[in-house]
Amino acid sequence: MKFEIECRDPACAARTGRIHLAHGTVETPVFMPVGTQASVKALSSEDLLALDVTIMLSNAYHLYLRPGPDILRAAGGIHRFMNWSRPVLTDSGGFQVFSLNSFMKLTDDGVDFRSHIDGSRHFFSPEKAIEVQGAIGADIIMCLDECPPWPVERKRAEQAVERTLRWAERCRKYWEEKLDGERQSLFGIVQGGVYEDLRRRCARALTEMQFPGYAIGGVSVGETKDLMELAVACTAPELPETAPRYLMGVGPPDDVVTAIAYGVDMFDCVMPTRNARNGTLFTSRGRVNIKNAMHARNFRPLDPDCECPVCQRYSAAYLHHLFKAGEILALRLNTLHNIYFMVQLAARARDAIRRGQFIPFRDSILKQWRASGEAEGSPVSSSRE
Repeated sequence: MKFEIECRDPACAARTGRIHLAHGTVETPVFMPVGTQASVKALSSEDLLALDVTIMLSNAYHLYLRPGPDILRAAGGIHRFMNWSRPVLTDSGGFQVFSLNSFMKLTDDGVDFRSHIDGSRHFFSPEKAIEVQGAIGADIIMCLDECPPWPVERKRAEQAVERTLRWAERCRKYWEEKLDGERQSLFGIVQGGVYEDLRRRCARALTEMQFPGYAIGGVSVGETKDLMELAVACTAPELPETAPRYLMGVGPPDDVVTAIAYGVDMFDCVMPTRNARNGTLFTSRGRVNIKNAMHARNFRPLDPDCECPVCQRYSAAYLHHLFKAGEILALRLNTLHNIYFMVQLAARARDAIRRGQFIPFRDSILKQWRASGEAEGSPVSSSRE
C-alpha cells in the first residue's frame, strides 16, 4: 500500500489523498459501503461500479461462518467470488464476536464464541483473524481488537486497551510472517473508550508498531455525538500524518464531515443502507422519511438537486408507493439513492478541501442535518449490520 497526501485545507486538518492498493487507487476522504457478507444489501457489484464506489467493506466474522475460508480461497478470494474488481477492506470480526453472541468467553489468547447461525463453537485468536482475512483476500485487513461495551468504566477500558495492544503485536507478527504484505495491508485499531489519555496512549503504542494504516475504533456504540467527537479529536492528531486514518462504523453525514475536519480519511457504516431499507433517505435538505403521507402526491424527484439514477427517473410519490406496498424494488431504489449520496458527500468534501473551503462546507452540512434530524421521523442507526 502507498498513501500520498494531495492537499490540506488551510483552516483545519482536513486533507485529500490517494491510497494505492492492489486492486486500484482510492481517493480520500472516502465512504465505504458495507457488504457484510460479500454483498451490499439490495445492490449488485455492477450497481456499485455505476455509483462510482471505489472501495467496499466486508466482514471476516460473517465470511468465516459462511461461506467459509476454504470456499473463498478456492474461489480465488472475495474479488472473484463476488465479481468485484476494486479494493476491499475487511473488519476483523472482533465487533461481531462481542455484539452478536450471548455466550462468549474472552481471554488473552482470543475469543471463544458460539455462532449466531447454528450455535457451533469457534475460537478466534489474533492469528486466526489474520489468517481468515488472508483467505478472504482483502486489500486492507484489520487487527483483532477488544471493543469494550458502552458505557464503560475506566478500569474496563484500560484492560481493553492493553489486550488490544497485545493482540496488535501478534496480528502484526503473523501478517509479516504468513501473508503477502504487498497485496494486503494491516491496520491497527485504537481503543480507549471516552478516556482521552487511554486513547492517546493506545495510538502512540500502535504508531510505534508501524502499521501501514490506523483506525479509530470503539465509537458509534451508543455514546453521544459530543463524546464521539472528543474521541476523534484526541486520537487523530496522535496518528502518523503519512498513514491513512479510518473512523470505524460512523456514517451520519454530520459526523463524517466533523471527523474529516480532524484529518480522518476513511469511513464505513451500515446506516445509509439500513436506513434506506427502513424508509429514511438522505437528501441535500437533510433526512426524508419516504413513508410519510406528505410524499403521496409529490410527483417531483425526491431530491431535485440529486443526479442519482433514482432521482433522475422516479418521483417521490412512486418511492412512497413502493415502500407502502412492500415492494422489493423500494429497498433497491432507496439503497441506490443513499449510497450515491454518501459517495457524492465524500467527493464534495474532497472538492471543498482542494478549494480551501472545507469549513464552510462542513458547516452547511451540519446546519442541514442537525436541523432536519427529527423533522420526519428518527432514522434507524447502527454502526454494523
